[in-house]
Amino acid sequence: MNILYIHGLNSSLIPEKRIIVERFGIVTAPFIDYEADPNRIEWLYHNHKNKDIDVIIGSSMGGFSGYHLSRLLQVPALLFNPALAERSVHQNIPKTRSTNGSNLHIVLGAKDNIVDPIKTLSFLAELMDQPQDYKISIRHELEHRIPVSVFEEEVSLFFEQLTFKANK
Repeated sequence: MNILYIHGLNSSLIPEKRIIVERFGIVTAPFIDYEADPNRIEWLYHNHKNKDIDVIIGSSMGGFSGYHLSRLLQVPALLFNPALAERSVHQNIPKTRSTNGSNLHIVLGAKDNIVDPIKTLSFLAELMDQPQDYKISIRHELEHRIPVSVFEEEVSLFFEQLTFKANK
């Protein structure tokens, strides 16, 4: 399985989290300078559309990018605190389908003071008429940063559900 990991603003995939994701497939985690170019989603699409990406995992700004990229590539995505409703850095949003053809698993931290989970839920509520399936996990104890233990739990659950769905 080919997994595209999209980091957040001024961030990267730390080695401990890479090891977790690598249990499920081959990980590609490009460096993305969101501030240098407002077309990073389109850049990601053009650089990965022919690489047989099976799954996208993204966090924060990477969750925002992953949300739109999953629709462009038509693959499932796991998104941690995606900056869907508002962002501190402008990014152009390419035209996409109204669904990614699979589900989106979104993990929100109830105590996130960087990406407001209430605004994210409001953003998603506005899209209820679209045919997209969502699995939303609201973690009461979670802030913006994702501890390794929570990351491992959510990644494992996501891939377990993908495997279960594929075997049906």
